[in-house]
Amino acid sequence: MNPLQLVVGFLLSLLIACLGYRGRALAPSGVAGAILVGTPILGLGGWTWGLLLIAFFLSSSLLSRYREGEKRGLAEKFAKVGGRDLGQALANGGWGALLAVVHAFRPHPLLFTAFVGAMAAVNADTWATELGVLSPTPPRLITTGQKVPVGTPGGVSSLGLSASLAGALLIGLLALILERLAPGGNSTPSARWLPVAASLGGLTGSLLDSLLGATVQGIYYCEACGKETESRVHRCGATTRQVRGWRWLDNDGVNLLSSVVGSVVAGVVGGFAR
Repeated sequence: MNPLQLVVGFLLSLLIACLGYRGRALAPSGVAGAILVGTPILGLGGWTWGLLLIAFFLSSSLLSRYREGEKRGLAEKFAKVGGRDLGQALANGGWGALLAVVHAFRPHPLLFTAFVGAMAAVNADTWATELGVLSPTPPRLITTGQKVPVGTPGGVSSLGLSASLAGALLIGLLALILERLAPGGNSTPSARWLPVAASLGGLTGSLLDSLLGATVQGIYYCEACGKETESRVHRCGATTRQVRGWRWLDNDGVNLLSSVVGSVVAGVVGGFAR
């Protein structure tokens, strides 16, 4: 491991984080999170790993601006809105950063495939959220099929599932292109299977996110507004009452678990393709 790589990774992460903050994609604490995540991925993983992280960040940030006014009314259901904070940055990229560190000391092709799966999972979930809430038909709870209000944790729709698959596939296709463009051009069977690994890993991770949201994620109720929320303190300022789930498992924890599962699924697919 070359220390200069980490310095370069830090400087690039700092630049991207500052641009994200100026563009309102990151909260102040999110700048620190982006640096903590980006430094090992850009510095130790290299350009291929780093560009996949950037692709997730850019695409998710742009989608958050898409028809923003229509989605603003759903903000009260979510624990966090606006720029990503430290917890969100670590939840979305922390597992990928850990894989980059392990790969730096113990290089293995499947670690990159697992990283692709992790990025595909968080991208799939973000796309499903940002576009799924615009579905013209009511979502259905993933556990029972019951129609639920838009934005309800665990609710899925055909638009959301399609967006989830598209977000995962984007990461897989980009990973394949970057691998082919790398010096020597990786054309091994495992590389050619990257889009499939990313699609399966991303979709599985996104569905797990919905399943956990419908079952064990902590969900609260605001007595003052008469509405459910993921937050312990509602946007109106009132302290909420827990109605279901585990108090310690919030949306950030769900996102982290989803990225881990996405990486495992992608790694298994890559293992079969070797």
